[in-house]
Amino acid sequence: MNKKNIKKVVLAYSGGLDTSVILKWLGDNYHCEVITFTADIGQGEEVEPARAKAQKLGIKPENIFIKDLREEFIRDFVFPMFRANSIYEGEYLLGTSIARPLIAKHLVEIAKQVGADAISHGATGKGNDQVRFEIGAYALNPDIKVIAPWREWDLNSREKLLEYAESAGIQIEKKANKSPYSMDANLLHISYEGQILENPNVAPEEDMWRWSVSPKDAPNESEVISIEFKNGDGIAINGEKLSPANFWVKLNELGCRHGIGRLDLVENRYVGMKSRGCYETPGGTIYLKAHRAMESLCLDREEAHLKDEIMPKYASLIYNGYWFSPEREALQALIDKTQQKVEGIVRLELYKGNVIVLGRESKNSLFNAAYSTFEEDSVYNQSDAEGFIKLNALRFIISGKTRK
Repeated sequence: MNKKNIKKVVLAYSGGLDTSVILKWLGDNYHCEVITFTADIGQGEEVEPARAKAQKLGIKPENIFIKDLREEFIRDFVFPMFRANSIYEGEYLLGTSIARPLIAKHLVEIAKQVGADAISHGATGKGNDQVRFEIGAYALNPDIKVIAPWREWDLNSREKLLEYAESAGIQIEKKANKSPYSMDANLLHISYEGQILENPNVAPEEDMWRWSVSPKDAPNESEVISIEFKNGDGIAINGEKLSPANFWVKLNELGCRHGIGRLDLVENRYVGMKSRGCYETPGGTIYLKAHRAMESLCLDREEAHLKDEIMPKYASLIYNGYWFSPEREALQALIDKTQQKVEGIVRLELYKGNVIVLGRESKNSLFNAAYSTFEEDSVYNQSDAEGFIKLNALRFIISGKTRK
């Protein structure tokens, strides 16, 4: 990349150490105008301080963009993902993965708005996020240029970053009770990596967890809640209609109170190495259980089984950064078609880390007690099953005769 051709760059800016150093480094090394973009996706911290930090580092007020994307995040990314019951490698609910295409989308939009030549991010050259940001950006603007400082500079440790910050006059605030872990948070989850977690045989310390109480310390009394669905998406909790973001805030509160959604796993990164991480996804854990319960009433057998077959592929596409790919969009169209009659109410009991389905009801229910009953009925001829079994066993019967 010819640095002389980069006149303006839009940086995904959090205001933390890494992106503050990147902001200064871009000016020093590319001699370009820097525009900052800070997204509020429910990370639980104030995002407005990023404006003051950017201004202190010399960014013009008109070049500072801060956007509240919480509703868009849940409505257009989280809900569609959960319609597929997405889980990566059997456990991970894709909390970080699903936020990256949203950020990439707005980086590209701002770049177009201000006439920038490039975008930049603070993802390292070892992780998945660099792939997610950049594939997403290229899908939306194939001519965009991407600057990934972690793949260019030699500031490959926190100590070197701090030295650069000090030499550049960048003030780094030391937060009280700051976690030593590398964390990522949004409305869907919070993740933890690094430090003692780099040994997969060492249990995480209890004070690492930031959101939820330990299941051991959760209330001794369970709590019964209801979730209402329409077109496969949650629309109300305990009868209260809520916007997508507020729906998730409420669900997270319930999950955290009852110690729900903690996860410790070793996953396979797209770039090749394994990574150990811990996650808290309280609302998502409750929601997945409820959504599957609702689908169990409303989906035809083969429809439900087909969804389960394609889900791992769909989840991998999200994990690997292909949200804007034609194959993900094609799968989404199929998934969304199955959700048109996923409507009704699920009752759940929350208790010490557990989510227990108590009941489900829907006007579109395919459960027919007249056929399913173990008592006497007048609609099903049990002798019909004999021919059904014989036809399905025919290939075994024929194969068995050749072995005589």
